[in-house]
Amino acid sequence: MSFTVLIPARLASTRLPDKPLADIAGLPMVVRVAQAARASAAERVVVAADAPAIVAACRRHGVDAILTRSDHPSGSDRLAEACEQLGLDGQARILNVQGDEPLIAPAMIDACARLLDERPDCVMSTVAHAIDDAAEFANPNVVKVVLDARSRALYFSRAPIAWWRDGFAAAGIGNTLPEPRPLRHVGLYGYRAGFLRRFPLLEPAPLERLEALEQLRVLWHGERIAVHVSTERPGPGVDTPEDLERVRALFAGS
Repeated sequence: MSFTVLIPARLASTRLPDKPLADIAGLPMVVRVAQAARASAAERVVVAADAPAIVAACRRHGVDAILTRSDHPSGSDRLAEACEQLGLDGQARILNVQGDEPLIAPAMIDACARLLDERPDCVMSTVAHAIDDAAEFANPNVVKVVLDARSRALYFSRAPIAWWRDGFAAAGIGNTLPEPRPLRHVGLYGYRAGFLRRFPLLEPAPLERLEALEQLRVLWHGERIAVHVSTERPGPGVDTPEDLERVRALFAGS
């Protein structure tokens, strides 16, 4: 199994400006993400940045980085350009590790890459884990996924899915969870480079715009996404200043 980790990173973040450069225990966050990815089986780890400041910060700390256009509408579009810049073959395996996941588990990266090799019927692979907190299930910032009998994604949503009609009517969503447990989607993706190059050319889906979830474009066009259900939970990602302080505390205590 051979694959390349690409990490999209952009300075423009509405909730946390200059997020990739945020200090975590003396290193920029994007460098922390790259270090975690290097602990996987990846042949190469490259940051695809939208600003020279990110490239410079990565290179200061020995992380491979390339400069991409600043006007890409999504991380997948940015990685499609990175594939072109790096001259990757259409069958090359790409793992998209989000630039705000400094605590991503290397074993989870490997599992996502392995699944891509095992499932030629799917153009993408990703990861989910069981939700054990009713408040997390109700949180629109937590993306949920439901699967078919072959562990392929049927739908992703910010809403609580699948909806437990009778149970929630009796107890309320804030008090209990259905069995089997609903699944939280982890924003980790595997693709073959050829599909990643094709993705920006696909028409955006109405549901993608509604939910603000670009993976729905893949399903809307009739393609399949294989899902690895992990027994391991990833560490918290960083979307807000509060998240950043939580992650800083975890690094300080390690």
